[in-house]
Amino acid sequence: MATDSAGTGAGRRAGRSSRHTSGAPGDWARGAVTTSASPALSRSWRLALRIAGAGLLAASAAIHLDLYLTGYRTIPTIGWLFLLQAIAAFGLAVAVLASGRRIVAAAGAAFAVATLGGYLLSMRVGLFGFTEVPTTAGMAAGVIEVAAFAALAALAAAPAARSRQAGPATGGSRVLAMLQSGIPGAGRVVAGMSVAALVVLGISVAQAGGPAPAPAGALRTATIGGVTVLTNAQGFTLYWFAPDTATRSTCYGVCAGYWPPVTGTPSAGTGVTGKLATIKRSDGTAQVTYDGHPLYTYAGDTAPGQAFGNSLNLNGGLWHEVTVSG
Repeated sequence: MATDSAGTGAGRRAGRSSRHTSGAPGDWARGAVTTSASPALSRSWRLALRIAGAGLLAASAAIHLDLYLTGYRTIPTIGWLFLLQAIAAFGLAVAVLASGRRIVAAAGAAFAVATLGGYLLSMRVGLFGFTEVPTTAGMAAGVIEVAAFAALAALAAAPAARSRQAGPATGGSRVLAMLQSGIPGAGRVVAGMSVAALVVLGISVAQAGGPAPAPAGALRTATIGGVTVLTNAQGFTLYWFAPDTATRSTCYGVCAGYWPPVTGTPSAGTGVTGKLATIKRSDGTAQVTYDGHPLYTYAGDTAPGQAFGNSLNLNGGLWHEVTVSG
């Protein structure tokens, strides 16, 4: 009898242990919380992901704030979006670092993806009338946002530790227990999404091109902000670059993406009193000059009558609208 009793007790204990760790569907139906099939993240790994995710969000915010302060603030809508991104990313970085909660990490991961998506959309088809030009800062921000997503998504999706049976649970407690158990295969999913995002970023950067050179046509004048300025045939303000000379343009590469040179054979419309000529650029195209200044438009001007590029100190020097004397 003693042997039978001991055997029965051992069997009961084994049964209880099995029910606690089996993870059978019936356990969820009865409201029992079971251990997760996903690998749990140790406390040190969770802390490392929190610090990495917060740091990457802050780095992305710093890049966008710098871009806003050094020129994007002049671009309608886009400028405010850059400022909003910087503020939101800094705020999320602090929240992730301070709390480490899954919901905050998930919000940070979603924000990083949304920011990257806006950058890709702006490069491919334009956003609010503005087409992004691939730059070192922009590409660095894109890579940082992918890394931030990877760290924060892993923090949000992987279980913190193996759950223990907490007794019957219903409603919200059951949902909370399921979330706490983590997403099976979360690490592989996050890694796959991150690699895919990097591939899309690389392809988008490779295929993106800046605005095409602005054809000269018949140059004319317009009054903007009480000043008579030179415009192209479409009415967009024309600019000159301080480092240029009468015979040489110094604006190439990324600079020429944001400041498309005016090319072709010009003609003078009504009110154009200065001397028109052309110089040869390094690619062989003819760039129009006005009174010895090579001419450009500005990507930040999205409609005629704007002069957001005036007095900006970008791409190595000051930019000025071309004024016309009466």
